[in-house]
Amino acid sequence: MLDRLSRRGEEKRPLMHFRVLGFWRIAAALLVMIFHFLLYGPQGAHDAAQRLRSLMPLLDMFLMISGFLIMLRYGERLLVEPGGYARFIVRRLARIYPLYLLTLVYFVMVGLAVHNGLVGSSAPGRYDWLALPANILLVQGWGFTEVLTFNYVGWTLSAEWFCYLVLPAIIMVYRRFGVLGLAGLVVLSCGALEAAVAGGLMPVQNWMEADTWGAYRAFADFCIGALVAVLVRDSRWKLASPLPGWTMFALTIVLMWNGLSGYPAFALLAVSIFLSALAERNNPESTWFLKPFDPVSNASFSIYLIHPVVASLLLGIVWRRFVEPSGMVSFYVFWLLPLAASVVIAVLSARFFEAPLAKRINDGFANRAVSPRRPSRAV
Repeated sequence: MLDRLSRRGEEKRPLMHFRVLGFWRIAAALLVMIFHFLLYGPQGAHDAAQRLRSLMPLLDMFLMISGFLIMLRYGERLLVEPGGYARFIVRRLARIYPLYLLTLVYFVMVGLAVHNGLVGSSAPGRYDWLALPANILLVQGWGFTEVLTFNYVGWTLSAEWFCYLVLPAIIMVYRRFGVLGLAGLVVLSCGALEAAVAGGLMPVQNWMEADTWGAYRAFADFCIGALVAVLVRDSRWKLASPLPGWTMFALTIVLMWNGLSGYPAFALLAVSIFLSALAERNNPESTWFLKPFDPVSNASFSIYLIHPVVASLLLGIVWRRFVEPSGMVSFYVFWLLPLAASVVIAVLSARFFEAPLAKRINDGFANRAVSPRRPSRAV
């Protein structure tokens, strides 16, 4: 199976850029950003935010796509190449941690201002210093904190980090048991989450809404994505049109908006990923029209991390303290500014801060790994 896995990986490796999935990740990041921004507005905006909760399975889709891409790119070589897992961990940490740490430092400064009475906070426990070590170590989404703290969206990075660390287990299950093993892992993880909720271990009503325990929710999503990745890679279906995938995705959005949730929504999102990825594998040129969105797609995680900072500055301070009391402009006009600012700053950050810094970290690790050993003296 190992030879077959490596051989298939070599065959498919040139076709590993999926613009449709990248575009959908943008949609998921924008959804979360819009949801958080609406909470700063009038009652009508709050009502709209609560309505958007019906689309929150798109956040799980974001994590499924992460599992899909990671499995497709690293699954056949992570445990085969010498030092492959170490390189993978360094690459992922170099990709996600610098910007996360920068936003964490910002919210630590906000916490200092809150504790010194300089500014207020409407979120009890948001700046709990006892939770800071968990945030630094990226384990705040593993069940070590009771509420979301500091950069409140950071739990998703904590969850992704957990999935990166346990990725070898997913790969070993696949190498030993194949596709059925991955399918069984999905069922087993969902069953364990249901049992954890029913037994009171996870303090949520539904594991699909977990955040401070989001690592285990993300693991299930990651396994779904890994399963879809293998199915796409090995499929003999010659589907070449992106239309079925887009149609399924649009239908899923409509159904979720009208009340579909839980496992049916997850299943339809997984099918959407399968159809779109398969079409792009077979016909990469079919998504040429999405190429202009590549810079934003590469910055989807950056949008997710940066928008709380922009919200605290432009909506928490500028809007609430100055613009809203003056009545100069409607909230729905003003909020276009933080929306645009978040995307622009994220794109600039991804290109001029995150990518160069990640390259330096990866190059430094590679140079250290291949540095020649001092020759031993002949006896």
